[in-house]
Amino acid sequence: MERVLKILFFALIVKPIVFIVLGLNLRGKPNLPREGPALIAANHNSHLDTLVLMSLYPLSKIHRVRPVAAADYFLRNKYLAWFALKCIGIIPINRSGRMRKSELFAGCHQALDQGEILILFPEGSRGNPEELSEIKRGIYHIVHDRTDTRVTPVMMHGLGRALPRGEALLVPFNCDVIIGESLPDAENGEQLVIAIKEAFLELQKYCITCSQPRSWIQDPKP
Repeated sequence: MERVLKILFFALIVKPIVFIVLGLNLRGKPNLPREGPALIAANHNSHLDTLVLMSLYPLSKIHRVRPVAAADYFLRNKYLAWFALKCIGIIPINRSGRMRKSELFAGCHQALDQGEILILFPEGSRGNPEELSEIKRGIYHIVHDRTDTRVTPVMMHGLGRALPRGEALLVPFNCDVIIGESLPDAENGEQLVIAIKEAFLELQKYCITCSQPRSWIQDPKP
């Protein structure tokens, strides 16, 4: 039943919006992982980010694509929780900081063990529209012991203006989705963070909606 709900939601609502309402500049689609276990690491400015990435997959594969999302936001009431879990298929993450890493990412590892494709935003939460925030190391705790899981970087631009944070009204904008080649294995968290940063900045060069290249906005949190 959940698979049917997800397929119907993307077939009837999400895909028409993404491919008809939004003007999508898509590059590097052959780099998109087709089978899991795999992990997509993308920058994050809008709730549209997840939906656009998932819409790139055929409906026959959509149930295998799982976004990693904040439990405190998406499970905060029963209606949103039902939608997030049944229609989107999120893997909820507890951001309280009171869990061990093994417990925190247990759902991610279970999904990867089942051959699924995870979407993760290494900046953590949505930043200001079209600004890059500092990369967190959480992604490394998922992949560092998994030689079977590759990380594919994706740079998106324009979606923060099409559906800005705190807004409910979609505004048609041209948007970029630039998919890079999978990253080499990293020896430590810092090396992976640097690799993701470099990949984002390189992919940003192909964003036709980005008139001024964005550098990194320092995260005020320690």
